[in-house]
Amino acid sequence: MSSKTRLSPDLWLDAGLTALAAEGPGAIAAEPLARRLGTTKGSFYWHFKDVPAFHHALLRHWQSEGLAAVVEVLQSQAGPDQALRDFGRGILGDPVETALRSWALSFAPAKAALQEVDAERLACITRLLTRLDLPNPDFAHALMGALIGLGQMQVNDPKRAYDTLIDTVLALR
Repeated sequence: MSSKTRLSPDLWLDAGLTALAAEGPGAIAAEPLARRLGTTKGSFYWHFKDVPAFHHALLRHWQSEGLAAVVEVLQSQAGPDQALRDFGRGILGDPVETALRSWALSFAPAKAALQEVDAERLACITRLLTRLDLPNPDFAHALMGALIGLGQMQVNDPKRAYDTLIDTVLALR
């Protein structure tokens, strides 16, 4: 990319999420992102007042995507059991998720964004389980805990482990 190319805010935000997942919060600043994108910092500052403003925009961007995924799964034509699986696989397959959770331990705005998305995810899981005649909120908490924990663990196949948990919960019907 030419150093004269002005990138859109969304390209910067997507690059920020990729950098966060690959290298952690230290990589989501003007200089390392400009290097990653092969451009100058001027493009960054054209779109964002400063790095804290970029961080807040990045979190809003991630949060918007996370909330859209909740809406998408609730509107899915898939049955609730398949919707639960697809929803969990999407979360477990997102490399940003683990990095964002780590960042949230030391950055309050990341923690707040994560808590809001997690609350909506839990409500989504609860609704899907209720459709399956499994209204016990502990089941939803267990599935949500698995989504959070499996992403943090070094599990060979976290999606398979999540599917196994869903199979176990569904067997209780």
